Amino acid sequence: MSTFQKKSFNTPEETRTPPNTTMEIVKFGDMSVARVTYGPGWKWSENIKPIAGTESCQVPHFGYIISGHLHVVMNDGTGADLGPGDLTITPPGHNAWVIGDEPCVFLDFQGASRNV
Repeated sequence: MSTFQKKSFNTPEETRTPPNTTMEIVKFGDMSVARVTYGPGWKWSENIKPIAGTESCQVPHFGYIISGHLHVVMNDGTGADLGPGDLTITPPGHNAWVIGDEPCVFLDFQGASRNV
């Protein structure tokens, strides 16, 4: 990338809407970022697992929580709650779900812009 570029989530190149999820993807050549909004009650194992066809999420994520709360559990049982201002690197092999009644808005710099 040799030139300055400006883009906005107000006009994403791609929008995906798996159940209880909105993924807005902005692309810069071979790089992309996704703003993912998980609705209240969202759970990977219920909303995405049927689409992905795997027992747990096999996509790595490098992301930032803008608002809301998410709980992540790795296949080995370790996990944590994530909230506004938290950054995370989540390797393949996890489940996650929204905590509470507020949507969770997550910027994903690696992972969510790939196919579910």
